Amino acid sequence: MITQGFIRSAVFMLAVGAVLTLDIITGDFFSERLGIIPRSLSGIDGILCSPLLHADFGHYISNLFPMVILLGLLFSNQSYKPWRSLILIWFLSGVGTWIIGRAGSNHIGASGVIFGLVTFLSTASFFLRSWVSAIISGAVLFLYQGILFGALPPIINSNMAENISWEAHLSGAIGGVIAAWGIRKK
Repeated sequence: MITQGFIRSAVFMLAVGAVLTLDIITGDFFSERLGIIPRSLSGIDGILCSPLLHADFGHYISNLFPMVILLGLLFSNQSYKPWRSLILIWFLSGVGTWIIGRAGSNHIGASGVIFGLVTFLSTASFFLRSWVSAIISGAVLFLYQGILFGALPPIINSNMAENISWEAHLSGAIGGVIAAWGIRKK
């Protein structure tokens, strides 16, 4: 089961790489039209499409390994209800970015989903009360502890580059906690 989770995540990210290649060949056709444009009806389709789009290969590579690792961990444990949790994280990350994003900007990339997966995997053990999820939570916190500073706005985090979507990071992080709450044991 663990191997299948990592294979699924690697295949998914290879498909995202193929989308990037096609986007580059077409002169950024997809990333210019299918990103999240905050509070604009023309940018609402980006809620679904933006995690599949990246500005360049550097952007893609920076998301590749975290996505493979975090999606692999998500799909390795059926208690996480992986498909439901991923869809919720993806959706909440996009909707939150669409609501709070900077006006006139175009948000693309999978980092909102990555932040959602980090907070989901880190908090799921509280809601599931299982040793397996606690071990995964500890490993994720150890590996990605510094990442959460990227969810802070530039006024608080002066190291935040202007072209990085802290709004997607924050929305994804909140979405991850909400998704983890959704799998709680009752």
